[in-house]
Amino acid sequence: MIAGKKAGIVSTGRALPVVRLTNFDLEHMVETSDEWITTRSGIKERRIISGDETNSGLSEIAARIALEKAGLKPEEIDILIVATVTADQLLPSSACLVQAKLNAHRAAAFDLAAGCTGFLYGLTVGQQFIETGAAKNILLIGVDTLSPIVDWTDRNTCVLFGDGAGAVVLQRVEEGRGILASKMYSDGTKAELLDIPAGGSKRPTTVRTLEERAHYIRMNGPEIFKFAVKIMVESTTNVLELCGKKPADLDFIVPHQANVRIINAACKRLGLSDSQVLVNIQRYGNMSSATIPVVLDEALEEGKIKQGDLLTLVSFGAGLTWGAAVLNW
Repeated sequence: MIAGKKAGIVSTGRALPVVRLTNFDLEHMVETSDEWITTRSGIKERRIISGDETNSGLSEIAARIALEKAGLKPEEIDILIVATVTADQLLPSSACLVQAKLNAHRAAAFDLAAGCTGFLYGLTVGQQFIETGAAKNILLIGVDTLSPIVDWTDRNTCVLFGDGAGAVVLQRVEEGRGILASKMYSDGTKAELLDIPAGGSKRPTTVRTLEERAHYIRMNGPEIFKFAVKIMVESTTNVLELCGKKPADLDFIVPHQANVRIINAACKRLGLSDSQVLVNIQRYGNMSSATIPVVLDEALEEGKIKQGDLLTLVSFGAGLTWGAAVLNW
């Protein structure tokens, strides 16, 4: 590690599809209602890709905004990380497609798959490159286009997900600023709680897998709910302890936007007030890896987050994976 230097987020950007799919729209697609969806998730609408919108296309837009704010040219990027589980295609990686769109020809580019925790995993990975001096400028994109892999006949899952992209630039910042602590976790024994059964090398696409609708997201909602509340509290507390902080010291917690009831339950256990929690799930639903960077970008744009604020980012996702990070903005 380079003495006196920490990794930090120096700029942000976001990109969202044009089409809004509201709860009232879903009432005409599946047996549900605006009241049912809002009560159980807090979601009122979500964005859905259409036309020529793609995972890599949204990534490019968000990336260009973040780069412009940081005063960087694409060719100055050393490493480009795309956290996603919905790449445009199996090969090559989304990161390589985004690299080509940006003409970031100097950047090493790779995807990182950790479900909805992907952005936090990417943040921790990028942190290591910056703090060891292996890289100066890292572009990290959290992006997922989940609408093509959602079963629109399953009212328990289709109401939850949306599409979007958020990007950040990581650079060295002065001691006391930036990422103060971060921690990643996983438990593969619970993988079946949230998965897509077919489409990989184990169960390639066949007529049978298509008939079984095995290429769509499947989730054990009640078990994920219990797991999420527990680990959001534990991982937030643990990562704060790593830098000598407590939940009461936080200006904001930036949780993964999966379900407002999960967020409220976890924050209540942490003793946090509503004003300390950044939430936009009502507008976008669960965008997987994109939720946290999009929340950050909006909060910065609205002037909520200010220099010196103490933030915890916390997420959970398929794998099962989870993680948290503490930042001094």
